[in-house]
Amino acid sequence: MELFITVLVTFFAGMGAGLGTGFAGMSAAAVISPMLITFLNIDPYVAVGIALSSDVLASAVSAYTYGKNKNIDIRNGLVMMLSVLLFTVVGSYTSSFVPSLTMGSFSTVMTFLLGIKFIVRPVMTTKETMAEASQKKRAVQSLLCGALIGFICGFVGAGGGMMMLLILTSVLGYELKTAVGTSVFIMSFTALTGAVSHFAIGSMPDITVTVLCILFTLIWAQIAARYANKAKPETLNRAVGIVLVLLGTVILVFSLV
Repeated sequence: MELFITVLVTFFAGMGAGLGTGFAGMSAAAVISPMLITFLNIDPYVAVGIALSSDVLASAVSAYTYGKNKNIDIRNGLVMMLSVLLFTVVGSYTSSFVPSLTMGSFSTVMTFLLGIKFIVRPVMTTKETMAEASQKKRAVQSLLCGALIGFICGFVGAGGGMMMLLILTSVLGYELKTAVGTSVFIMSFTALTGAVSHFAIGSMPDITVTVLCILFTLIWAQIAARYANKAKPETLNRAVGIVLVLLGTVILVFSLV
């Protein structure tokens, strides 16, 4: 019975996390962490580590799918990635000194509000418009924004993907598919750094729970990424918005249980 509950919880956690990753470049920790904490009584710090581990393969495979469809801006994403990686370690270390109850509430609210934003004000920027932006200005913005994103990702184990998507579309002017593709590309590295940092500082997680979360998140992320790359901009904006609103609502409900 205990194994059945574990499989059930990790399946739905992986499904929510995978859809969020494939559609919106969302950190798996935003969904997986609260579910593991609520239903499997896993320590919050360890739960974040498991969620970040699930993020690694799911984001990497999603990034490959977006890259295959030419929806990744690797060159301009590298500057942000280096900044994000450095501050992910800083945030992860800092979070080990903070009470667990303070972790995750920020990303829950942000997920919901960002979902509303994509439904009400969809991102309709084109790749032609992106090409007109100053590369020097974009590099500086990427460096500064990456520091903030990395700290948030490492500190709460969630929110980094949401912050990245918001900044890539609103600040750096990316079109949605390229923003998501670049986001999952960066998140695959930040998730790996965050997971290693969490397990090095804390304790090793339950192997069964970790493997199941990684597997289910990977499967659903690939399904979502394939659909997203074929969808029209209007459809993708609506799909991303709906997924984020639903995930934000579900996470909020879990936090109140």
